Amino acid sequence: MSRKNRPAPAAKVPIPHEIWILVGAAFIIALGYGLVAPIIPQFARSFDVSIAAAGAVISAFAGMRLVFAPVSGKLVNLLGSRITYLVGLSTVALSTMAVATAGDYWHVLILRALGGIGSTMFTVSAMGLIVRIAPEEIRGRASSTYATAFLLGNIIGPVVGAALSPLGMRLPFVIYGVALMVATVVVAVGLKPTAMRAVDKSSTAAPMTLAEGWRDTAYRAAVTSAFAMGWTNFGVRVAVVPLFAAATFANGVKVAGIALAMFAVGNAIALQFSGRLADSVGRRPLIVFGVALNAVFASLIGLSDSLVLLYVFSVLAGAGAGAVNPAQQASMADIIGRHRSGGTVLSTYQMAQDLGAISGPLIVGVIADHYGYGPGFAVCGLVGAVAFVAWIFGRETLPPKVVPRPV
Repeated sequence: MSRKNRPAPAAKVPIPHEIWILVGAAFIIALGYGLVAPIIPQFARSFDVSIAAAGAVISAFAGMRLVFAPVSGKLVNLLGSRITYLVGLSTVALSTMAVATAGDYWHVLILRALGGIGSTMFTVSAMGLIVRIAPEEIRGRASSTYATAFLLGNIIGPVVGAALSPLGMRLPFVIYGVALMVATVVVAVGLKPTAMRAVDKSSTAAPMTLAEGWRDTAYRAAVTSAFAMGWTNFGVRVAVVPLFAAATFANGVKVAGIALAMFAVGNAIALQFSGRLADSVGRRPLIVFGVALNAVFASLIGLSDSLVLLYVFSVLAGAGAGAVNPAQQASMADIIGRHRSGGTVLSTYQMAQDLGAISGPLIVGVIADHYGYGPGFAVCGLVGAVAFVAWIFGRETLPPKVVPRPV
């Protein structure tokens, strides 16, 4: 084989243009969400409801994602990835802006549930596009780049949200809705319809069934760790950490915003190396390490009796999540492959994450109501331990390196 025909090293394989468009939209989405993340549970509490009821606002959003995930997969097949993404993102934008006008707790609950429907539409679309578009050699790097955009937005958003706290808890919902409309325009302009139709029609093998995926130890482990990440990082972190901060420290809104930003900082730091390591060392070692780190320090947050401890534990828990996410998403892409549709497999994976995000705030909220935040957060460690064990027995999915044969 001549030198010019040899496969390019992974570090030199460029990230496709379409993924960069999704990365840009992800940053805008996360920036806006970061504004409202510390506010959502406290805004719900302002209607004089319990901790568990406030957590239910987060769970309602995740619950509709869970219920609507199979439908979203079918919409992708029917309408295509691009249209499904744009309709979903627009739905979240409009429902979020409407939250600013809510006059009752139930209004907030229903509107966030509607937002969950749109969220699962654009999430399933984006996940499927990244699986299909990312070259095999850089799946971890492409996933980490996409995740980094979310995390950078989550770093900046809560800090800005904390600075805007004197203006009240309604304005950030308007700002978030506008940000989502901007992201919709970015995707509409950047993802050309002809290119997306070509991606949607690129399957050359029969779709992977859920039964086939479930026989794979890596897929079973990925579903388990997705549940754990949803429980701790998308559920408890967003719903219960702000309530813990408000109950434990003065100026709780500001403290909560900084704590969420610290989690994002740890996540972003880990993402600088975790994607490349997932492409070189393997998916499984990164996931095992990250799940353990995230579980240990997330479980300690409820014992924080100082701002320093809260912020340190948040950074380290975020670093654990940053080690897990790119390797876990790359593993899903390995399992399905570029030339095969896996809508049911992907939607089930997402449903596991959403189920964790639903049940986490509710169960931890009930425990915190009756026994305090320490025992509540400790449950996050137990859930993480189950995912750790699952990956100990899960297979490595990193494709073997292609070594050119001598000529």
